[in-house]
Amino acid sequence: MESIARYLMIGGIVLFLLGGGVYLATKFGFPLGRLPGDIRIEGENGSFYFPVTTSILVSVVLTIVLNLIVRLLKK
Repeated sequence: MESIARYLMIGGIVLFLLGGGVYLATKFGFPLGRLPGDIRIEGENGSFYFPVTTSILVSVVLTIVLNLIVRLLKK
């Protein structure tokens, strides 16, 4: 049961750091979520938003960061 608690705590810390990074990105003017290629459809009764470009950018950055972490831990 201790290992589950440890994983949950690490997951919480990671989410906290990601949230802080997104918050700082918006404070410094990085248009995360408003990049060219993000789909936004607004109508009278509702709206639809799908951040295609933002999702790809976040995926590439996370892939690079996680690969660096794994390589550093293997040494």
